[in-house]
Amino acid sequence: MPSATCWYPIPNCLNLRYSHHRHHHLRNRKVTSFSLRRSDKQIPIRNPSAAILHRTHSCIKSEENHNRITYNSNPNQNHKHSLFLPFLPSTDLRSTDKQNAGAKIQKQLQGGEQNEFKVEKNEGLSANMWWANVKAALGQRINLEGILCSTMVIVKDQKLALPHISVPDIRYIDWTELHRKGFKGVVFDKDNTLTAPYTLTPWPPLGSSLERCKTVFGSDIAVFSNSAGLQEYDHDGSKARVLEGAIGIKVIRHRLKKPAGTAEEVEKHFGCESSKIIMVGDRPFTDIVYGNRNAFLTILTEPLSLAQEPFIVRQVRKLKNSFVNYWSRRGLKPPSHKLLPDPTVCVKEPLSP
Repeated sequence: MPSATCWYPIPNCLNLRYSHHRHHHLRNRKVTSFSLRRSDKQIPIRNPSAAILHRTHSCIKSEENHNRITYNSNPNQNHKHSLFLPFLPSTDLRSTDKQNAGAKIQKQLQGGEQNEFKVEKNEGLSANMWWANVKAALGQRINLEGILCSTMVIVKDQKLALPHISVPDIRYIDWTELHRKGFKGVVFDKDNTLTAPYTLTPWPPLGSSLERCKTVFGSDIAVFSNSAGLQEYDHDGSKARVLEGAIGIKVIRHRLKKPAGTAEEVEKHFGCESSKIIMVGDRPFTDIVYGNRNAFLTILTEPLSLAQEPFIVRQVRKLKNSFVNYWSRRGLKPPSHKLLPDPTVCVKEPLSP
């Protein structure tokens, strides 16, 4: 085997002593070892001829890797290498510190990854909330279910879009007479029926009529709207609670947009069948169709304000109203209601302020 060519230089502070076993003639025997004397320890070192050779860069790197692997391979034997610490390069002396530092850095990185995950999670939640708000805004303006249902009404069953009673607003409704006829509860649409579009406060001129309705029907009044209480856009009911606090009327939570769905949630709220409940709204193909399909008494009001409605919504409203007016002129009648054969008895002129 060739002799090694990259050992470390021997410090001058150590005493060197050659040993040639039992022979004293160095000419006839190759010296194979010598000893380092430090304190009272003797450490055999192989290949003394390499002690004075200059190390190349590749040797230095190879030896550093060798020492690092040897030193860390067996923790129980590391104390045996303590005598060689003066000979080890500075990179090996700091290997343990580097490992500890590396562990700390790794831990910090892991913590950073966890924090990054939390940030990404929060960003994901924020993105989901943003998209939910966008869907809610679009859904309040573009009712796909309503479009499909409107198409079916136009083609097959036009009378579902015709109200039992048509009034400019709720001030023209005789709540006392309706209660005397046997009706137990009133359910209102919100936007453009009680409030301006996308607002929470009741339309001021309607205050006296709304209070009269509360006096007559007590707590048996509620809001049933596609912009409040719909689980798709208000799954935790927070928006419904805000509206309840603003207008002082209970908001019914429901699963499907009007005109889709049954009267199950409304009947459960009032504790009576739907034929004893009044549906009041401003959209014939939404509020009125839903009410007539489920045997409510239906009252259509004119919209309170068109200024805040998007242009496309105003155009759709105008088109649908033209259908309703056309069918009414042709003599088409809404479905009959057993509690109110003559709806005109429940219409009155509002009191002058």
